[in-house]
Amino acid sequence: MNSNENLISKFYTAFANADAKTMCECYHPKVHFVDPAFGLLKEKQVSKMWEMLISKSKGDIKIEFSNIKADEFSGSARWVATYNFSKTNRKVINRISAEFLFQDGLIIKHTDNFDVWKWAKQAFGITGYLLGWTGFFQNKIKEQALLSLKKFQQTNT
Repeated sequence: MNSNENLISKFYTAFANADAKTMCECYHPKVHFVDPAFGLLKEKQVSKMWEMLISKSKGDIKIEFSNIKADEFSGSARWVATYNFSKTNRKVINRISAEFLFQDGLIIKHTDNFDVWKWAKQAFGITGYLLGWTGFFQNKIKEQALLSLKKFQQTNT
């Protein structure tokens, strides 16, 4: 493994161990993160998001990762998060494809991609099945995710 592959492995190993501090040490101070649930997050927002997700899981999240590939500029990995969605307590198995850009030996950009409709069907049941593919529903998911992050940041500064 090269140094950036090791960095990705360190990141997901820390996530599997519910260690947000070590995860965030893998990020450049100017990091940008993008995913379907939160949209674009920057810098300290990214670290707070991982802290919040780990905190909300209360130790009940399983992280598996594979297919780590990286060169000196970019990398990728696949990972699976298995957990109970906090709002409905429904079990979710989310399969995610991650892409990374590196700067100064750290992750400067992290993009996660997953099928929002598949996620919504698991997290919300029939409502997610019927509406999870719509832009309206996906925007509501993003609004709620960002609101949760904002509340978490206010109480955990």
